[in-house]
Amino acid sequence: MPEVARPLAFAGTIILPDRLLPEGIVLCQGNRITAVGRRDTISLPANTAVVSVNDGYVAPGYVDIHVHGGAGADFMDGTSEAVRTAIRAHGRHGTTTIFPTTTTGSRGQITAMLSACETVQREGRPGEGARIAGVHFYGPYFAEDKVGCHLQGGRRDPDPAEYREHFNRGIIRVATCAAELPGAEEFYREATQRGCLVTCGHSNATWTEMQRAFDAGMRHVDHFWCAMSSVPSIRTRFGTPSQGSMEQFVLMQPEMSTEVIADGCHLAPELLEFAYRMKGARRLCLVTDANRALDQPPGQYRFGPIEDGEWFESNGRVGFQEGGGLASSVVGMDTMVQTMHTQTTAGVVDSIRMASLTPAERVGLERDIGSLDPGKRADVLVLSQDLAVRSVYVGGQVVENSSTPAQRPYPRNNDR
Repeated sequence: MPEVARPLAFAGTIILPDRLLPEGIVLCQGNRITAVGRRDTISLPANTAVVSVNDGYVAPGYVDIHVHGGAGADFMDGTSEAVRTAIRAHGRHGTTTIFPTTTTGSRGQITAMLSACETVQREGRPGEGARIAGVHFYGPYFAEDKVGCHLQGGRRDPDPAEYREHFNRGIIRVATCAAELPGAEEFYREATQRGCLVTCGHSNATWTEMQRAFDAGMRHVDHFWCAMSSVPSIRTRFGTPSQGSMEQFVLMQPEMSTEVIADGCHLAPELLEFAYRMKGARRLCLVTDANRALDQPPGQYRFGPIEDGEWFESNGRVGFQEGGGLASSVVGMDTMVQTMHTQTTAGVVDSIRMASLTPAERVGLERDIGSLDPGKRADVLVLSQDLAVRSVYVGGQVVENSSTPAQRPYPRNNDR
């Protein structure tokens, strides 16, 4: 007979989607939460293992819908080893559900990435790290002038044969395309029919193009204020009179959501505050957009596929392109949550919600993950008073070394 896992309880102040619950209990059995409430209202089985958080918090695991890699690996390396390396790294930073994100690249490179993610998702080793809930099909359908740190040669316009082949695999849950590209609306309609969160990113779209995208099913914009249109950039495209851009469309349309990289390097505190006040915690997600330099020493790294991705420089706080542009983040979701909490008026509850329940809602998984509720997965974080991650549980299993980030050597090319 297989051994039955002991019940597991977390005792302390619980972070719920709308409030703090002091002197609370989160009771788990196997990979599910069975009860949540005040300590004096829940009877614990005699053999329950109790984790006390003392002066810290019990929080739901984080959900990252936009992330490229970590610990020396990029998901676009296209191997199971790279995928496992990255999900372990993000698990240590509190991410319990992850959506590996493509970059620009060849059709073969994207196919290899999807295959590697499918393999790791299927095998699902307990305690290995963040659980793969799906893939974010992000590159390659970017505007030519908004490619950013991605490989320019891997960019292209939407190809129905290509994206339908990828969608048919069933693992894509988030799908991005620049709204102004030929065929974008057909892409949006196809992705909507497949049940994806449909997004616009790396785009120089006008208000009119965004409206057409919205009518076709687009409901989210990637990393606000990064690689997106502005009134001046639209004026450069079309002259006067000035037209609305992605920014105005997102802020005006209540159904639209967006995301910020709150690493303290991409956006100043006033922009984080502005985004929070304008969209609110139910329409603003925290994402890492982290690359392979997460948990690695400063140096040179490739963004995207290991064989031909663009080189960038990490200073240990953020990535830089040659010429000074930013090249995504190099820190985990724990940093995003702490930055949002310390640099804006978002309190503990909303800072956690933007990294957990809000992204879960946007991808349609809020019944299974994103908050500490009976019946949901036992994805639980033990946090300190300042929201640092003390320990991480995915499906009731502790993530190995969740309090000690690892580093591994990375082949750097200093003779570019």
